[in-house]
Amino acid sequence: MYEFTPTAQLRDVTMRDGLQLTGKMLSTDRKLEVIRRMIALGVPSLEIGSMARPDVVPPMANTLEVIGELTAAELEKCWVWVATPRHVDKAAAAGARNFQYCFSASDSHNKANIGRTTEVSLAAMPDAADIARSVGGEMQLCIATSFTCPFEGHIPEQKVLAIANDARASGATDIVLCDTLGQAVPAQVSSLLSRVAAESPKRRIVFHGHDTWGLGVANTLAAISAGATMVDGSLGGLGGCPFAPGASGNTSSEDILFATRPQWFGPESLASMVEISEKLLAELGEPIRSKTVQGARSNAKAFDWVI
Repeated sequence: MYEFTPTAQLRDVTMRDGLQLTGKMLSTDRKLEVIRRMIALGVPSLEIGSMARPDVVPPMANTLEVIGELTAAELEKCWVWVATPRHVDKAAAAGARNFQYCFSASDSHNKANIGRTTEVSLAAMPDAADIARSVGGEMQLCIATSFTCPFEGHIPEQKVLAIANDARASGATDIVLCDTLGQAVPAQVSSLLSRVAAESPKRRIVFHGHDTWGLGVANTLAAISAGATMVDGSLGGLGGCPFAPGASGNTSSEDILFATRPQWFGPESLASMVEISEKLLAELGEPIRSKTVQGARSNAKAFDWVI
């Protein structure tokens, strides 16, 4: 199988980050179908929606309905994007238990994305964490623009480390480091993740990458080698941030899985995932950016992974 070691768990973010830039809505039933098919394939973790305002990010409008239809066992594998204590409260009331509390390392992007400064977002995090704990849930500290910002350029590592070490973020069980624009290179990813692992409180490190400059998989592998035990991807490389000019799709889930070869993933799993991807992206009118999906449809019939 050639499993990549050290190992990391994939979190598929199609239903949140993947859908953000699309011009078409998916019904609650269609989202549930994709989520449940991915869980059945063995995908260990998924991001299923966002509490962002539906007038700002319309594809997220039915997130609460999706949460409400999932079982408690299914929700154990699912994460919801939140940015305020009120978001956590509303998602928790619907049944969510895993919350990704997100804000940006750069004020400029945080103001564009969330409408407030980084300091205001950080100051509200203890209240958000308290709500999560009150329902037996977990919260991640998610730092967008951890490497570069579309408005401010390069983000110094020390800025990210200061957030990681801030006492107000102590309620987080995980820290998510986001290459929001896909502009990082592997050595940069290794450097920041290694420093976060060595110089901040011990918790699970998650890497969220984009493939804008073609280094999504390389950066993901660098992140795993540097200590990430969860990595994000989306079906067919769908996605991008509507408030980050220049950002294109997420790193493809299929590409990450083909590179890392977790024990639950093989040619049959890939074939099923390709079918899900192709149908979904055609429905959305989006291109398939995954090289693995393209390869799986090639004429190299002697290769076990070709469909």
